[in-house]
Order: sequence, then structure tokens, then C-alpha cells
Amino acid sequence: MEKDSALLIVDVQNDFCPGGTLGIAGGDDIIPLINQYIELFQQQRLPIIASRDWHPQVTKHFKEFGGVWPVHCIQGSTGAMFHAGLHLPPDTLVFSKGMDPEKDDYSALHAWSKAGTPLPTFLTSEGIKHIYICGLATDYCVRQTALEGLRQQFAVTVLVDAVRGVDLEPGDSEHALAEMLAAGSRFTTLDELRRTA
Repeated sequence: MEKDSALLIVDVQNDFCPGGTLGIAGGDDIIPLINQYIELFQQQRLPIIASRDWHPQVTKHFKEFGGVWPVHCIQGSTGAMFHAGLHLPPDTLVFSKGMDPEKDDYSALHAWSKAGTPLPTFLTSEGIKHIYICGLATDYCVRQTALEGLRQQFAVTVLVDAVRGVDLEPGDSEHALAEMLAAGSRFTTLDELRRTA
């Protein structure tokens, strides 16, 4: 990992894990791996960033208001909290998205800090040029984050052993991974990264 790298953990929240209102099969299985990635990035003194869905009660993102998704990750709710098994360090940088009721905001690059700084602005200001992405869900927020990152000229590596997909249609996650790879994303796993760290 280069000194201009950061770990970006996408939406590992209760509502996206089994038992949540939009629970992804195996969504919590990747958490022990993500914790090991966190340790690896901490050892290298590299930033750890966590994005979260942070929706208002009324948003076009939800089925009842014209969207495709059940209600999830309402601001301040238990479902919107990061999964208790995720060992986020105290200095984790949290960025929130989905606050605009008119937008879906799948990409973590559309997220903002509590102080109102957009994630891309923060990354650029900190000299971060390479983002390592893990989390939920492969075929939506991970996919859009990777593609948006590439569009904004960041190097993108997807931690393919630490992502899981919704798969509304069979094969959605496989197609998403193929699209990310074709667009220029790199793929790696914990074992591979440890060998090169």
C-alpha cells in the first residue's frame, strides 16, 4: 500500500446485514475480514474512512415514495448504526450519504463529513490518490463508489474477499465486478495485500 492510500469501508450497517430491513445474505460474514484490513491499514498509519447511508424518513429512495428499496438506514436509527462487530478505530472518518430526498446517492464519493466536507474534497486535501474499497453492497454502493472514484481520477482497488452483493437479479454482483474491472479497478485480497504491505 502506498503512502497516499486510504481504506474506504462502505455501508457496513445493521440494516444491510442479516436481520436488517435490507439484509444481504452473508453481509456480516465479511466483517472479520474487514477488521483485519483495518488492522493492516492502522499498522501502515493510513486513513480509515467509513461511509454510511443516512436517509431521512421521506425519500424517493424508498418504495413507498417511488423508489425500489424498503425503508432502511433512517438517520439516528438502530438500523443505520454500524454493525457492532465492526471494529472501527476512534479516529475513523465517517462520511454520510443519502440525505437528499431527491437522490439515491449510492456512491460513497457523494458522502459528506459532519463538518460538510465532500469525501472527494477531503481525499484530495489529504493527498489521497488510491482508495481500497470493501463493504456492502457489491452491485450497488461498492460498484458506484469504485466507478465514481475512477471517474474522479483516483486509483481504485476493490477488496474482493470483503464485499457482498444484493443480487436482486441472479448474477448482479458478478456483472458489477466485471464492470469495475473493465473500468480500471484493481482487485486484491487480504492475503495478497499482506504480502505486498
